[in-house]
Amino acid sequence: MMNATSFGDLAQSFLLQRRGSDLKAEMNRLNEELVSGQVSDVKSVLAGNTSYLAGIENDLRTLAGYQTATDEAAFFTDAMQTSLDRVQSSSSGYSQDLITSARNGTEPILDQLSRDARNELETIVSALNTNVGGRALFGGTATGQTPVADVDTILGALRTAVAGSTTVDDMRTAIDTWFDSPTGFADTGYTGSATALSPMRIGEGETVSVTITAETGALRDVIKGVATAALAEDSTLALTVEQKRDLLDRAGTDLLSDQDGLTAIRADVGAAQERIDIVATRNSAQSTSLEYARGALLSVDPYETATKLEEVQFQLQSLYTITARMSDLSLVNFIR
Repeated sequence: MMNATSFGDLAQSFLLQRRGSDLKAEMNRLNEELVSGQVSDVKSVLAGNTSYLAGIENDLRTLAGYQTATDEAAFFTDAMQTSLDRVQSSSSGYSQDLITSARNGTEPILDQLSRDARNELETIVSALNTNVGGRALFGGTATGQTPVADVDTILGALRTAVAGSTTVDDMRTAIDTWFDSPTGFADTGYTGSATALSPMRIGEGETVSVTITAETGALRDVIKGVATAALAEDSTLALTVEQKRDLLDRAGTDLLSDQDGLTAIRADVGAAQERIDIVATRNSAQSTSLEYARGALLSVDPYETATKLEEVQFQLQSLYTITARMSDLSLVNFIR
């Protein structure tokens, strides 16, 4: 005789509820995977070996940090290049004015050229005092302060340096000495740091250096040339017309020669910009590759997932139907 095993009503109700909960959880999981395109249970897909995925995630976080670094470096060097362009445009255009007009100019023209020099010096100093994000571009490691003194301070110090000079040659020698001396421009005109910025890390084993400051020779020479021209009109120096003409003419020649130095440092900044762009592109490509690898590990087949979701929905609907019919059973209906 075979024994029949059956469940009581309470046990059967419990089993149906449990099955319903399991199907709902499965349906929610499939819905989530269909929307996100990724598996929800990572450990089961990777058979518990998550070290490879962890490595990918770590590399992606590192590359995200490098992206921020390259963005900041690009922003910094772009701003530096823009400022240098202002300096070169101002000094180059003014040198042409001096060479064209100073040699044969009358005293009013010479005085106007000297006044123009002060305006150009204001432009150059303003460009070199540019800061981005609260960081000075041309002050070396002293990024929190203005790297170049104001025009009045520079011209006042130069006026003192040339006091007593009787010839233009004497004046130029005194000006050269002040700009080249550690106690001259480096002490009074340049208020930044003598230490250049440290190399910026922009990738794995990749750095870029921009060591230009407002005290760099090419920039110092430009300031010297324009400041020299600005002294020509200074009444305290009591220059003759011929001395003014000579001083302005030589300043124009010097400024024209200084353009090669400016072009060279702009080329250095351009090389840094190119390097940043190359590394940023490489980092982006590596990040894309890692994203693809992570997607290959965790992605789901949308068609397969949708099919499974339909099956689960059908099972759940069937379970609801069975539950509804069982709840409608009664002894009266059974004995009819």
